[in-house]
Amino acid sequence: MDCNEDLLIEEVCKLYDQISSLDTLKPCKNVNTLFTKLVLTCMPPSPIDVTKLTTKVQEIRSKLIRLCGEAEGHLESHYSTIIASYNNPLNNLNIFPYYSNYLKLSLLEFNILTNHSTNVPKKIAFIGSGPLPLTSIVLATKHLKNTIFHNYDIDPLANSKASCLISSDLDLSKRMVFHTNDIMDVSNGLKEYEVVYLAALVGMNVEEKNRIIDHLAKYMAPGALLMLRSAHGARAFLYPVVDTNDLGGFEVLSVFHPMDEVINSVVIARKYPMVLLPNKCCSDEVQAFKPLSNHGNNMIEELVVEEN
Repeated sequence: MDCNEDLLIEEVCKLYDQISSLDTLKPCKNVNTLFTKLVLTCMPPSPIDVTKLTTKVQEIRSKLIRLCGEAEGHLESHYSTIIASYNNPLNNLNIFPYYSNYLKLSLLEFNILTNHSTNVPKKIAFIGSGPLPLTSIVLATKHLKNTIFHNYDIDPLANSKASCLISSDLDLSKRMVFHTNDIMDVSNGLKEYEVVYLAALVGMNVEEKNRIIDHLAKYMAPGALLMLRSAHGARAFLYPVVDTNDLGGFEVLSVFHPMDEVINSVVIARKYPMVLLPNKCCSDEVQAFKPLSNHGNNMIEELVVEEN
C-alpha cells in the first residue's frame, strides 16, 4: 500500500470519527460539511482495493457505509418534503443538490440498457426507490416515456412522500406504482419485469446483498436484465461493492466505472434463459442455460467512463 493510500485511509478514518460522533445525521450545516468532505476525499480515482484493508479499517468502512445510507435517507426525505410543497413538484427537482448527478447517472444507465436490449421495456422495477425516486422519475420523463415503473421500498413513509411528488402529474401518476414491501417477500411478481434496478444501498454488506441477488436470480424472468449500482476504488468507502463473481444465475454483460462526480459504478447482468433438457427419464426438465464464453468473467466488458 503506497503513501497516497495511507493518507486516504487516514483521512477517511478521521472523518468517520467525526461523523459517528454527530448527534444527528439529518441535514444541517455540520452534517452537510462533513459528508461533503467525505465525498470529495473518496471521489478522485484511486487504485485502492477495499477487500485488502486491515480488519479494523474494514469495520470502519462497513459502519461508514451504514452512516452514509442513513444520512442519504434523511437528505432525500428532507428534500422530498420541500419539493412536494410546490404546485408543480416535478418542475422543481433541481432543488435537490445532487439532481445533476442523477441526470448523468440515469442517462448512463439508459445508454447501457439500450446497448444490451433490443426492445423498449414495458415494465421496470426499482428496488429501494426511497422518498425521492429520482432515477425512476428521470427515466420515465426523459428516456422511457411509455414504460411503467414499479417502485419498491420497505418504508411506507418513503413511498407516501414519493407518491406526493408525482400525484399531480397526469402521465406519471399512471405510470409510477409504489409498493411497500420487503423485496425478499416478493416472488412471482418479479417475473413481470423486463428490467430490475437494485439501488446501491439495498443490501448494506456482502451477505445482505448476495441474499437479495440470489432471490432475484430465483424469481426474475429468464432473459430479464438486472441493473446494479456498485462502487469502485475509494468510492467503496461510500457504497457497497458488487462482486460480479457473486452474480450466480446471471450472465454479467458490462461493468462501468464513472470517473466524474457520478459516484456509483453500474453493473448490468442478464438472467440466464431457461432451456428444456431431457433428464434421465427422458422427460423435459427446465434448467438454467449458462453460456461458457465468460470463463470466470474474464471477458466481461469493463469500462471506465470519464466526463466529456
